[in-house]
Amino acid sequence: MSTVVETASAEPKTRRAGRWIEHWEPEDPAFWERTGKRIARKNLAFSILAENLGFTVWSLMSIVVVSLGQVGFSFTVGQTFWLLIVPNLVGSVLRIPYTFAVPRFGGRAWTTFSAGALLLPCAMLAYAVSTPGTPYWFFLLTAAATGLGGGNFSSSMANISFFYPEGKKGLALGLNAAGGNLGVAMVQLVVPIVISVGTGVNLAYAALFWMPFVVVATACAWSFMDSLTQAKPDGTSYKLALTNKHTWVMSFLYIGTFGSFIGFSFAFPSLIKLSFADYKGFVALAFLGALIGSVSRPFGGWLADRFGGARVTLATFLGLALGSVGVLVSLDRGSFALFFGSFIALFVLAGVGNGSTYRMIPAIFATQSDDVKAAKRQAAAVVGIAGAVGAFGGVLVNLVFKFSLEGGKTLTPALTAFLVFYGLCVATTWWFYLRRRVFVRVPSLAHAGV
Repeated sequence: MSTVVETASAEPKTRRAGRWIEHWEPEDPAFWERTGKRIARKNLAFSILAENLGFTVWSLMSIVVVSLGQVGFSFTVGQTFWLLIVPNLVGSVLRIPYTFAVPRFGGRAWTTFSAGALLLPCAMLAYAVSTPGTPYWFFLLTAAATGLGGGNFSSSMANISFFYPEGKKGLALGLNAAGGNLGVAMVQLVVPIVISVGTGVNLAYAALFWMPFVVVATACAWSFMDSLTQAKPDGTSYKLALTNKHTWVMSFLYIGTFGSFIGFSFAFPSLIKLSFADYKGFVALAFLGALIGSVSRPFGGWLADRFGGARVTLATFLGLALGSVGVLVSLDRGSFALFFGSFIALFVLAGVGNGSTYRMIPAIFATQSDDVKAAKRQAAAVVGIAGAVGAFGGVLVNLVFKFSLEGGKTLTPALTAFLVFYGLCVATTWWFYLRRRVFVRVPSLAHAGV
């Protein structure tokens, strides 16, 4: 193994055998302009590719379940929703260990492994839908395997955060997150098209189509990405974050934003089919929800920078409550146009809320310590924890839908529950971050972008 020392040519000192970079100083403007920017952008590009496919595989079941009946699998509403709940559950649980995997194994190696692992659920799904009589337990196991893609978000975000200077992390992480979220829209757009190729419904194509892209992403990660020796695990910051009340407040709010986004994304195709059977052809347009929700996420961060994260977040939850009322009214009137439009509004607002809540986290923790670096490390830990808890919100959303449809054959109880929850989120945001007494007690919060 050879070691190359940094010279005037600006090549970072690297262990070439494993593409490990030993010297990395992104906060040094000269280093950043010479080589840091080029290497960081390269790693960001291939990280987005791998994370996008992670979200794609994670959400495969959301569109596949709509067509299972056409290939001979008749599952109940409850069984169908378990196939949506299990990937959410596995993906949310994996987000914590995936966060620590990058410092342990290196960004290059872990991205290669986590991308390559997506071949397993694709192969399992192709077998399940093309084999007559496949038992329901195997579909559940396959759904759990697709949850591997849900963990990729945390490892990808953790990895890219090490490459960029503090002043440029916001845009880089925003692009990384939005690029990943778009995977949900991609799968819901592409699958209805590819399964219709040829005669009848070829549901195995829903999985087989993505396998070459997974192979390409895996090969690119191994061939072109790098690992940083300075990317060290920070257990202390995580321990401190676990004892800080704002970690759990922000995690609760992120359930309301990202939990809504991912939960609605998984359920939307099935909700169209179950609630408006005469309009089931419009399932092919379900991708618009995830697409618009993904694109609106950076806009939420921009609004938070301009008006304050807490104000934008509170307005977002008020809007989510109104959107839920819109869905309720649409069901009462039997209006598909209002139903579809209200859900699109919910996706937009959830995306904006994702951006604004993530903007609040570093602002809040910047006020709690005079040590800027320590505050940033703790904020990064909170982002990881909130990301995992927020993904679990998708489980709760689909559980509520399941019980509502099983018990009353209607979405009304579910939407009423969401209304109450969004009301709690409004109250929580105001109580902790917008009350006058909060700013009197902690004046710096008023100027921190919270």
